Amino acid sequence: MNKAAKILIYTPSDASTYADMLKEKGFTNVHAATTSEEAEANLPETEILMQWKFPLHLLERPEASSVKWVQSLGAGVDDLMRSTSIREDIVITRVVDQFGGPMSEYVFAQLLYVYQDIARSQAAQKERSWQPFLTQLLQGQTIGIAGLGSIGKEVIRKARAFDMQVYGLSYSGKEAHLVDRHFGPNEWHDFVKDLDVLVLILPLTEQTRHAVNRDVLLAMKPSACLVNIGRGSLIAEEELIDVLRSGHLRAAILDVFEQEPLPADNPLWTLPQAYITPHMSGPSTQERLGQYLLANLRRYGKGEPLTGVVDRKAGY
Repeated sequence: MNKAAKILIYTPSDASTYADMLKEKGFTNVHAATTSEEAEANLPETEILMQWKFPLHLLERPEASSVKWVQSLGAGVDDLMRSTSIREDIVITRVVDQFGGPMSEYVFAQLLYVYQDIARSQAAQKERSWQPFLTQLLQGQTIGIAGLGSIGKEVIRKARAFDMQVYGLSYSGKEAHLVDRHFGPNEWHDFVKDLDVLVLILPLTEQTRHAVNRDVLLAMKPSACLVNIGRGSLIAEEELIDVLRSGHLRAAILDVFEQEPLPADNPLWTLPQAYITPHMSGPSTQERLGQYLLANLRRYGKGEPLTGVVDRKAGY
């Protein structure tokens, strides 16, 4: 690839920002699109598609025959894996090693809010009421991390700083040495039964969809906390709602959902153990993501292996 190869940047919002950044770095044939119509108009002769929520059916068109590489602008590629529109010869890459820091901080910010009962302190302050109380420590608690990729590794590192015991579940087992106990995909019940905190960071595949169902949730301690920063469909959401209504689980800290935005009539908004955030645990700054895209473009130009190549059989 030379810098004149056609690159199409597609996002529903800030595509021109990334296009301008690439142009400033010497890439001369860069186009931006934010609508399906703009994407279709710019698709002919495109070699590299950098996208978020691209209308994938367009890749079935003859105009898309020039596409060789699709770079996702996020970490999740379940939409790409479900699609039958992407030719087998197209290389798919995703963003990796960008989210461990912010997402791990999110996990522990939320856990500390619960364990330190900060809401109680805030309520007392509003009432100007001096009411000392005992809080609980993360120290000595057992945290289970489902998904031991780059984000999971950073959660492990911070959990160690809090002197927590760390269990892990993964489908490959190649990072089993990082945790005190490792479990495989057929050991969910054994994995969760002794946990004080369960953190979900798995990619969404046919194997992981609704992996956390009613049986798994009820196998957890009633006092345990659930944290989902992976994909909403890792959890059978209706079954989670029933379990929370029964009073089981201390907290469900949820940043991702089966339907986003979370509908206003979803019961999770009002359940007392639910802590809801709008898919914000893994922010992608334009500067960091831009540097990532540039580095991968340079690898592509030199014929070097790309970062974040998706294994289509594994689904991530």
